[in-house]
Amino acid sequence: MRLTTLAGASLLLLAGCASTVSSPTIATHTPSSVDTRAKSIIFFLGDGMGINTLTAARIYAVGEDGELTIDTLPESAFVKTFSNDAQVTDSAASMSAYMTGVKQNNGVISMSSNTRSISPAADANGNKQVSRCQDGQTANGRAVPTLAELAKARGMAAGVVTTTSVTDATPAATYAHACHRKIESDIAAALVPGGAGYNAALGSNGLDLVFGGGAQFFAPVAQGGKRADGRNLVAELQAKGWRYAADTAQLQALAPNAQPAIGLFAQNHFTYEAARDAARQPALADMTSKAIDILSRNPNGFFLMVEGGLIDHALHATLAKRALQETVSYNAALKTAIDKMNAIDPGLKNTLIVATADHDHTLLINGYSPRTGKTTPTNPGVLGLVRSLPDNNIRLDKDGAPFTILGFGTGEHRIQGSRKDVRLTDEIAASDDYHQEAVVRTRLGAETHGGADVYLGAIGANAELFRGTIDNTRVFNLIKTAGDL
Repeated sequence: MRLTTLAGASLLLLAGCASTVSSPTIATHTPSSVDTRAKSIIFFLGDGMGINTLTAARIYAVGEDGELTIDTLPESAFVKTFSNDAQVTDSAASMSAYMTGVKQNNGVISMSSNTRSISPAADANGNKQVSRCQDGQTANGRAVPTLAELAKARGMAAGVVTTTSVTDATPAATYAHACHRKIESDIAAALVPGGAGYNAALGSNGLDLVFGGGAQFFAPVAQGGKRADGRNLVAELQAKGWRYAADTAQLQALAPNAQPAIGLFAQNHFTYEAARDAARQPALADMTSKAIDILSRNPNGFFLMVEGGLIDHALHATLAKRALQETVSYNAALKTAIDKMNAIDPGLKNTLIVATADHDHTLLINGYSPRTGKTTPTNPGVLGLVRSLPDNNIRLDKDGAPFTILGFGTGEHRIQGSRKDVRLTDEIAASDDYHQEAVVRTRLGAETHGGADVYLGAIGANAELFRGTIDNTRVFNLIKTAGDL
């Protein structure tokens, strides 16, 4: 097969940091075997949204016999998420596998499997943003093409929406290449067409839309950011015709023809959904809606990645209620996308929507409690204490203490010794910031990922391709086939 490079340069080995990664080589387009191409593709990623989290979120929101939107998707599969070097993946390796079809080492962003993940060094301001990717070696892997790059090469629009920093591992894997996920200043620079460190594989104009947090990686230290190079990337993008939004009103004011556009609504990550300042930070569903309005104007279709990123953050902190609320927010964005695309493309005949997760967490659903129904102000639901059947009395452990329906395998809140003095009530367990107990104690906020398979649902054009138990790299190939990329 003849190979061409979107930027007109050959594929080189990684010589140093993300800013020096040459453009990945894009293979000459080969038509797929599907009858109807998915002209537009939306990939939903619930970061850390394992099966137990999905189940608990369903009970929390609609009760045991209810359905979330993701439950209604007609095609489904289970996805294996192990990374190239680890049984339990991180977000960088798993999302990069989805975006490139290549197994990555943990910490690596959309590079070849032999790329070593090397943590960055501190710059003069103490921020760990200096790449050590080369680390005295002559090479450290190579960039590999992403779905967004393939879409741009086909003339489609492409965009990223997230509730984390747009430079965080999941969104970064869509549009950047780096040996380590924390080189976020370099990752941000990959978005600026023509600038130092730009990812030329995105074409001459780059992505069409970027919504999320992470403003600190676009501004110099002198302006409150973390960039040591003095660049103001937002100003550079605006000089190239990009529209900019910094709050919800400005997002809503973006006209459908306002592409390219960037919205940065937080210095780093968003606030949890239930505590979000709606005037400052738009809901994930609202960002998704605006993204579709803008990207759908491209007659060649579009590729959009939407991440519910704070599910993962809440689980790491063992804040189950926050995690379930974030999962419900993700579900609302999925519903918005399906409804909007059905209005644009009735029956989704030319649209593929895929919804999945990058990895599991150690959230547990304990005991033999009676059905609780959904959580309300007067009913703790799945957040409450385990009770007995048929009397509905509070169930006690061997030490004679109550325990919660939800718990964690690892986490910061572990009772030392006997639990006999634990005084738990439904009200305590269902409070906004209650940290569920864990079996193995970790440092604060350091609950770990889990290694179980994750759920994938699909709807629309060629959704029937997704079935059985498949590897995360296979998801890339199926999307590529479905969209004839």
